[in-house]
Amino acid sequence: MAALERIHLEIVRAVDQHGSLTAAAETLHLTQSALSHAVRKLEDQLGLAVWHREGRSLRSTQAGAYLLSIANRLLPQLERAEAQLDQFARGERGTLRIGMECHPCYAWLLKIVSPYLAAWPAVDVDVKQKFQFGGVGALFAYEIDLLVTPDPFDAPGLRFEPVFDYEQVLVVGPGHPLRRAAYVRPQQLADETLITYPVETDRLDIYTRFLTPAGVSPRRHKTIETTDIMLQMVASGRGVAALPRWLVEAQADSFDVAAVRLGRRGMAKQIFVGLREADVEIDYLRAFVELARGRATRSGRGKERARGS
Repeated sequence: MAALERIHLEIVRAVDQHGSLTAAAETLHLTQSALSHAVRKLEDQLGLAVWHREGRSLRSTQAGAYLLSIANRLLPQLERAEAQLDQFARGERGTLRIGMECHPCYAWLLKIVSPYLAAWPAVDVDVKQKFQFGGVGALFAYEIDLLVTPDPFDAPGLRFEPVFDYEQVLVVGPGHPLRRAAYVRPQQLADETLITYPVETDRLDIYTRFLTPAGVSPRRHKTIETTDIMLQMVASGRGVAALPRWLVEAQADSFDVAAVRLGRRGMAKQIFVGLREADVEIDYLRAFVELARGRATRSGRGKERARGS
C-alpha cells in the first residue's frame, strides 16, 4: 500500500501552481532530482501515474487530480495548525482572521473589534475583504476563521449564527418626493436611478425581495463600491440606494439623506457570523461571536429606550 506523505501533496500543489517540476522544485527548495525521485517513488507505490507528460508540460491524470483536491483541502489546514502552534510557542494566543461578505458590515465590525482586542490582548485580528463573495470557500480552505455575512449558507461542517438584526431601507436625498413617505412600493422605483454595490442583482435584496417579485425594474442601475460615495450621490439627488437603517442613521450628521421603509412591513435582515463546526469551542472564536451578539442586543435596547418603546 502506498504511504502518502505531506511532501507528495506539496509537490502536486506546487506543480499545479507553477506548471512544471522544475518550478515546483524551486518553490519547495528541492533539487529537481530529489523531487523527481519523490514523484517516481509515489507513482511506483500507487501503481499509476500522477501526470501525463506532454513534452515539457504536465497534465494531471484522474489520480493526480484527486491528489490535488486532497492537497488543496489538507495543506491549508496543516499550515494553519503549524502557524497556530508557533504562536502558542511564542506566548501568543493566535490570530483571528475575519472574512467580509458584506459591503456595509465593515462599519458594524469596527464597533466589535475594538472591545474584542481589549478583552483578548493575546489575539491579533486580521480583516480580509477580498472574500466578499467567496467566503464559504475561504472558510473551507482555512483562509479565514470567521465569515461576516447577511446570507448564511447551509453546508455540512459550517455553522452560521445570527448576531445582529437590522432593517434594509431605501435611502433618498433632500427634496425627494418619497422622503416623507411612510413606506415605498416597488412601482415607485420604476423611474428611479438605483445605486447599489457592484454585486449581481440576484444577490441584492432590493431586487430579489422587493423589485423582481413585483415585476419592476428601476429606470437605471448604477454601481458604486464605497458607502460614502454612494451616500454622497444620493444626497446630491443622483439616485436612491438600499442600505441598512443603522448605517444610514450613523451617517445622518455627514449626509442629508433619509431612510424610508421598503414596503408596508419593511425588509428585515440579519448579520450572521459563520465558522467551522470543528472550531466552535475555540474560546477566542466563541468570545467574538458572543461579543457581537451581546453588543447587538445592547444596541437594540438602547434604540428602544431612545424611541420611548
